[in-house]
Amino acid sequence: MARPRFLPDNLTLMLIAVVATASILPCTGQVAAVFDGLTTFMIGLLFFMHGAKLSREAVVAGFTHWKLHVTVLLCTFAIFPLIGLALKPVLLQVITPELYLGLLFLCVLPSTVQSSIAFTSVARGNVPAAICAASASNLLGIFLTPLLVGVLVVANGGEGHSSLDSILKIVYQLLLPFVAGQIARRWIGAWIERNKSWLKFVDQSSILLVVYVAFSEAVVEGLWRQVPISMLVALLVISAVLLAIIMGITTWGSRRLGFNKEDEITIVFCGSKKSLASGVPMAKVLFSSGAIGMVLLPVMLFHQLQLMVCAILAQRYGARRDEAQAAAADGGGD
Repeated sequence: MARPRFLPDNLTLMLIAVVATASILPCTGQVAAVFDGLTTFMIGLLFFMHGAKLSREAVVAGFTHWKLHVTVLLCTFAIFPLIGLALKPVLLQVITPELYLGLLFLCVLPSTVQSSIAFTSVARGNVPAAICAASASNLLGIFLTPLLVGVLVVANGGEGHSSLDSILKIVYQLLLPFVAGQIARRWIGAWIERNKSWLKFVDQSSILLVVYVAFSEAVVEGLWRQVPISMLVALLVISAVLLAIIMGITTWGSRRLGFNKEDEITIVFCGSKKSLASGVPMAKVLFSSGAIGMVLLPVMLFHQLQLMVCAILAQRYGARRDEAQAAAADGGGD
């Protein structure tokens, strides 16, 4: 039986369940400390597995299409943050400063990997370029996202760790496990490829654990008194506006720069999406524990919205390609 289109993806359903659980049964005290230690371990394991999975040869080969990759990286780490800053006067009229900082954090996150590649494939875009662009975005995001958080988020009143502390945490919690995974790839790479479902389990488990611990603390501190339903609706509308603006820019910009349709599709999907999988562990490293719940709300809402919109857009791109090929075949037959 086909899955109804109106239903969110499984990860989103699990996130909703975790947030509901944290709202009713938040972990506190010693239990919270145990969960916090477990999430740190899971995040390290997650980045180790991603390091072991990423093919250095594919990334190096893909960088020959440098113009496309530079375009995607500029959209992800420059244009998106500038949009968030430009909208600040308007956004602060409808959401709290804490939620605005969460939106800024969303704006500096790297692109997704799996879904960007999957949507590019459905849309008949340049899949090899999408693999390289999304992988490069995530790899560079380990360095660029903390830097941009320090420059933009903390500068706009956010509460985070000191710059040196953030760098050290990124190094030993994210970068070192990633490098260790890259080194170990020669021995475990084939096993990783055969057991991708296990990596997906580690990926989702680490996200769910961080969200549960973060929202537990936020609930104890009065999260839902500070964020009523009306503000959640406003946040969803803001996410839709952000997504519409960046998709419009990536579509228009790729055409103005002379990219073909396949490359345009890759730029649109890789340059407009933000990674929940990277955002959740990075938030835990970069922000104080009391701020993580507010920071993650915009990321979670944007995650679901981008999946729904990109699924529709990918099908339309793909259908357009099929119609064009059919028309060409009919013309050749005449």
